[in-house]
Amino acid sequence: MDLELNEEQAAVRQLARDFVEREVTPYAAAWDRAERVDRGIVKKLGDLGFLGMTIPEQYGGSGGDHLAYCLVTEELGRGDSSVRGIVSVSLGLVAKSVAAWGSEEQKRQWLPRLCSGAAVGCFGLTEPGTGSDAANLTTRAVRDGDGYAVTGGKMFITNGTWADVVLVFARTGAQPGHKGISAFLVPTDTPGVERREVHGKLGLRGQATAEIVFDGARVPASAMLGPEGKGFAVAMSALAKGRMSVAAGCVGIAQACLDAAVAYAGQREQFGAPIAQHQLVQELIADIAVDVAAARLLTWQVADHIDRGLPFATQSSIAKLHASEAAVRCANNALQVFGGYGYIDEYPVGKLLRDARVMTLYEGTTQIHKLLIGRALTGVSAF
Repeated sequence: MDLELNEEQAAVRQLARDFVEREVTPYAAAWDRAERVDRGIVKKLGDLGFLGMTIPEQYGGSGGDHLAYCLVTEELGRGDSSVRGIVSVSLGLVAKSVAAWGSEEQKRQWLPRLCSGAAVGCFGLTEPGTGSDAANLTTRAVRDGDGYAVTGGKMFITNGTWADVVLVFARTGAQPGHKGISAFLVPTDTPGVERREVHGKLGLRGQATAEIVFDGARVPASAMLGPEGKGFAVAMSALAKGRMSVAAGCVGIAQACLDAAVAYAGQREQFGAPIAQHQLVQELIADIAVDVAAARLLTWQVADHIDRGLPFATQSSIAKLHASEAAVRCANNALQVFGGYGYIDEYPVGKLLRDARVMTLYEGTTQIHKLLIGRALTGVSAF
C-alpha cells in the first residue's frame, strides 16, 4: 500500500494533533487522578467531526475514510486513552453498527445525535459471567405485546454512565449459543435501566466504565437492530472494525512512550552525560521505535483493506494483537528509561503503562486473537 498520506488525511491528522495538545494532554494527569474526564470533551469531539468519521453526511456524519479515522484515534490515544475510548465506542461500535444494520428510522433517530456529540452510545455485550465467551450471554429479551422486555446485566461498559443509548445484545430465542441472540437500541432513560460506575480501575481511570442492569426494561419491536437472531453477527461485525480502532489507540500510546523517552533521555544526566548517550538507553528507545513503526503499519493495513472492500477480519486481529502487546512493551521500556521517576505520576509513563495493560484484555484478549488468527490460517471452524 502507498504509505504517503494524501492532503486530506494529513490535514485531519494535524487537526487531531492540535486538538489533543490543546484540549487533552494538559488535563490527562488530573483526569486520571480524579477518575473522571471532563464531559465537555464530547461536544468538542463532535464539533470537529471526530464522532462522525466514516458515517455518511446525509445522517450527520463527517464522511472520510478509515485511515483518517485511524489517524484521529491514534492521536487521541497518544493524548489520553480514556478520551480515545469515547470515540471508539460511541462511533466505532455503536454509530457504525446503526449505519450498517439500522433501519432508515433508526439511522435518522440516532446517527445525527451520535455524530454531533448530542448523544453518546455504549456497547452492551460483556456480562459479569461472560467476557470472551460472549455467545453464551444470559441477558434475555422476552416478547411483551408489541415490544420486548429486557432483563439481565452488562459489565465493564465503556461510556456506560454517560450513554444515552445502549446497543444491547440479548437472547430472544431458544437456540443455544450465538444463534439465539438479537441486538436492541435501548435508551438509557428507559424505566428498568440502572447504571453504576466502576471505580478503582488500574488504567483508563478517567473513562466512564459501568455496570448496567436491565430489570424488565421495555422497548418497542422497532428498537431491534438488524434481523431477529442476528445479534451476534451485529456484534462481531462491529468488533472486527473496532479492533482496528483499539490498535490505532495502542499506536498512540506507543508513540507517546517514544516521545517521552526521547525527551527525557536528552535531559537526564548520569555519569557526566545525558543518558541518551548511553548505548543501553539507546537500545531501549530503539526497541520502542521498532514497535511503534510495526504496529502503525499493521493498523494502516487494516484501514486500507476496509477502504478497498477487501477481507479484513484476520488483519484486524493481527493488528490488535500486535499493537496491544507492543504498547505494553513500549511503556515498560519507557519506564525503564525514566527509572524511579517513571513511578511518579508527575511523569506520563506510569499512566501509559496502566492504560496499555487493559488493551490486551478488551475487544478480544491476546489469547482469543491468537485463536482467531490460527483458525483463519488453518481453516479450522470456531464451532
